[in-house]
Amino acid sequence: MAGLRNGLYTVETEMTEGGRGRATGVIVLVDGKIAGGDAHFYYTGSYTADNRKWRGELTTFQHAKSSGVLPLFGGREVTCGFSGTYSDGDAVVSGTALVGKTSVLFETRLKFRAAL
Repeated sequence: MAGLRNGLYTVETEMTEGGRGRATGVIVLVDGKIAGGDAHFYYTGSYTADNRKWRGELTTFQHAKSSGVLPLFGGREVTCGFSGTYSDGDAVVSGTALVGKTSVLFETRLKFRAAL
């Protein structure tokens, strides 16, 4: 993937419209594949990247019940499309998730932490 480094990234996601919530976690990007998670969810997906732009699809699955915490997508399995930009050490994406019958817009910031 031209320029988007394979490795471990920390992520911060915030709803921008259609829902409320935020999440932090880790994601590993390797040759077009995505895997990661946090205390309640794990994520899998794929992406393409070229010329400092990237896009992809990510599915979120709940693996543990949250107590006293509002899950980002209400605890549902959700597939999101995203697109954004990247530089040497970080990336940002915006996307849309269909949660039930509601479209939820989100923004995620990724920070490179370690090479694989």
